[in-house]
Amino acid sequence: MNHTNEPTDEIETVTLGHYNQNAEAFWSGTKDHDVTQNYAAFLAPFPKDKTLDILDLGCGPGRDVSYFKSLGHRPVGLDGSDVFCNMARQYTGCLILKQKFLSLELPRHAFDGIFANASLFHVPSQQLPRVLADLYAALRPDGILFLSNPRGNNEGWSGQRYGHYMQFETSQLFLEKAGFEVLDYYYRPLGKPNHEQPWLAIVAQATMPN
Repeated sequence: MNHTNEPTDEIETVTLGHYNQNAEAFWSGTKDHDVTQNYAAFLAPFPKDKTLDILDLGCGPGRDVSYFKSLGHRPVGLDGSDVFCNMARQYTGCLILKQKFLSLELPRHAFDGIFANASLFHVPSQQLPRVLADLYAALRPDGILFLSNPRGNNEGWSGQRYGHYMQFETSQLFLEKAGFEVLDYYYRPLGKPNHEQPWLAIVAQATMPN
């Protein structure tokens, strides 16, 4: 069911409210997830010895920020949830930006890579081009954007969370229009038949002059 005519600020407010109210349960359920495949895919295009400025978009309680910090990189987290931001600051000791995806205020050319693990699918389809443009501008030339989202062909509410679910071809169109070139993509969990792989992961590079 498509709800793209709903006010996008309401969509964002309700979705963030869900995360604020369920933050501890979310942390308990996700802190031990094995996302090493996603880390490796995101970091693969970079020189092995380079210290990276990384934005973790939708950082939640800080699991991935902590991982990138442990490798010696300079991660910055970003989340729209007050509770998640506080948890991530305490857990990582890193800079955590309290910003909503639909009103990003990011410095230009500030990051080598943006890691958007299970976050961008909350952006309504009509707002996605603008959000991708914001991310593109925040990346340095040839910067890397990693995104992993549940895949599908629908958009709307699942309980109190709004989701925009796309297959690879549609995702690629959005990315290319924003100036990105897809370098790699795969389905998760690894080793399962395709119909048991609900997650689509994409590695894209900012290739046009930005």
